Amino acid sequence: MRARTILLLLVFISTVSYAQEYSYNSFIEQVKQNHPISKQAKIVVEKALADMLGARASFDPTINYQTDNKTFDGKNYYSYENAELKIPTWAGIDVKTGIESNKGQFINSEVSKGYSSYVGIDVPVIKNLVIDKRRAAVLQAKNLIKASEQEKQSILNQLVLDASIDYWKWAAQYQLLKLYKQYVTTATNRFTITKIAYTNGERASLDTLEALTQLQQLKILENEAELLYKNAGIELSNYLWQNNDSAFQLDAQAFPESIESYKGDLNINDLISLSILQNPDVKAYDYKINNLLIEKKLKFQSLLPMLNLKTNILNQNYNVFKDASVQLYQNNYKFGIDMKMPLFVREGRADYKKAKLKITETNLAFAAKKLEVQNKVRLYGNENLYQKNQLEILKNINFNTNTLLKGELIKFYNGDSNLFVVNARENKVIETAEKLISLQFKIIKSYYGAKWASGTINQ
Repeated sequence: MRARTILLLLVFISTVSYAQEYSYNSFIEQVKQNHPISKQAKIVVEKALADMLGARASFDPTINYQTDNKTFDGKNYYSYENAELKIPTWAGIDVKTGIESNKGQFINSEVSKGYSSYVGIDVPVIKNLVIDKRRAAVLQAKNLIKASEQEKQSILNQLVLDASIDYWKWAAQYQLLKLYKQYVTTATNRFTITKIAYTNGERASLDTLEALTQLQQLKILENEAELLYKNAGIELSNYLWQNNDSAFQLDAQAFPESIESYKGDLNINDLISLSILQNPDVKAYDYKINNLLIEKKLKFQSLLPMLNLKTNILNQNYNVFKDASVQLYQNNYKFGIDMKMPLFVREGRADYKKAKLKITETNLAFAAKKLEVQNKVRLYGNENLYQKNQLEILKNINFNTNTLLKGELIKFYNGDSNLFVVNARENKVIETAEKLISLQFKIIKSYYGAKWASGTINQ
């Protein structure tokens, strides 16, 4: 019997839910690790890396094989086979080597009969010598990877800002709920005492009505505060995700840190300086401008004449360097020149001009963005400073109204005051406490706003 009782007691204890504080640090770390937006931000970088891989494909060696045969009426007209390996290089020179087999009664007189081999290069002498589309694509892809890191950081910063504000909103609503519960308990006790005093003939019936009205008004406030607190918890659940990408609701027994426990100081001058170095939206402009400079360099090539040299060393059979000698390089070769030059270069001049205008345009946007970010830091910093000044004044007001209420209660219980005055004093205390909580929340919002504007919120 005793063992059964102990077992039932253990089962009961195991099923009881205990309220537990859900700290801001635990919450925000979970958001950064598991929230879908946080994971999407990482994909931005992975996509940029994939683009980089695609840009490098222009420098992949390629193997080409061509064959063309014709047999008619028992005659082998021709049989052409050509296998070639082409290796692009960063210097803009393409190296190629290959083997050929050309047979038949009617093969083209320009091709080498039988088996032959070759190695050669294609060299841009003027246009595309310094840079070409392939190299520009790789260089721009590198910048885009760095820009994607800034985009990722910008997304994370916004997520942390939104999550932080919603957490402390939840904390503020919890503080209000505690406030109203405290005064509902006080008003309930006062109503009970007043009824007893009325029964003993020490208080008028209107006093009980006054006490009851105050209690009912406070219960309405408590009910509204509980609704807002629960809804704030539901909103906070939007940020709660597990490692397996499944969402979960905030534990009904969880409660936030006290809003009064928040400690955050701002050094506005430091944040203004850091905003140019840390804000991801500002830093992204560096990579945008770098890419435009690469584009400008590429467009300049359109102003130059195209002059490409092609040369191959040739030899019989499949060993191009067999019996190599000075005579081989004097006689066994293939050489060609491609040249092209538009007379007015209108397209090249237009593209180059547009590239320069894009740089000017982006530099202007960059300057405007830096000023905008710095002013946002100043704005949030000013709000934070003046709100803190107001907080000190409001704390004094709150202390004074509490002192007046306590004095009025002493007079009331001594029979020198009435409930109307007590309730008025109490309402003033509650009003001041509400403003105090609201102001504390505003201070927290301005603090995180300044950190977000400077780009340091996620550090």
